[in-house]
Amino acid sequence: MSFLDVLSGIFQGLNVTLTVTVLGMLYAVPFAFAAGIAQHSWRGLAYGAITAVIEFWRSTSVVILLYGFYYTLPSFGLRLSGITVGSMVLGLHIGAYGSQAVRGALQSLDKGQSEAGRSLGLRGWQILMLIELPQALLAMVPTFINQFIQLVKGTALVSLVTLTDMPFRAKEISQLFYDPPKVYFALLVAYFILCYPATIIGRWVERKIGAGRKLDHAV
Repeated sequence: MSFLDVLSGIFQGLNVTLTVTVLGMLYAVPFAFAAGIAQHSWRGLAYGAITAVIEFWRSTSVVILLYGFYYTLPSFGLRLSGITVGSMVLGLHIGAYGSQAVRGALQSLDKGQSEAGRSLGLRGWQILMLIELPQALLAMVPTFINQFIQLVKGTALVSLVTLTDMPFRAKEISQLFYDPPKVYFALLVAYFILCYPATIIGRWVERKIGAGRKLDHAV
């Protein structure tokens, strides 16, 4: 097989890779915002509980989580598809890291703004939604783009739960034609093709955000 033939064969697994990525983001973004805001706002036992949840998803090996949810849960009568397990595990793992970007962005804001909101009679959720989050979102964008790239690369692990993604196709092609150097170099190129545009977009967004902040400071 030529290099282009190998690359074309690997891209036959693109549908699974993209599906897991998109569904993973649907888990990651809400979890990141909910957990980050909760960790920023809660105190006492509630703070300890949400921190424990975040650290569970952030500190546990993705491989162990994939195997655990896919192969262990059926023993308790709960069967989840490979797509569900892959997107949920990768999404919540990435979301746990994203939650720290949310928390950090909120904590970096000047406390005087929230105090001014309270002096105007705004409730806590109104201060969060109207004052804090709109400003913090700008600081979160570059991190979330980086997390998206990490999620795309992390989908390489879903072949462990029998999904025919790009690495799984690469393994099949390698076994059929026994040319591992060419096949896995093609896999590297395939992931570069997927991830590099996101990197370019991320740099463009960072420049736009930087320019916007400089304009705000100038005004």
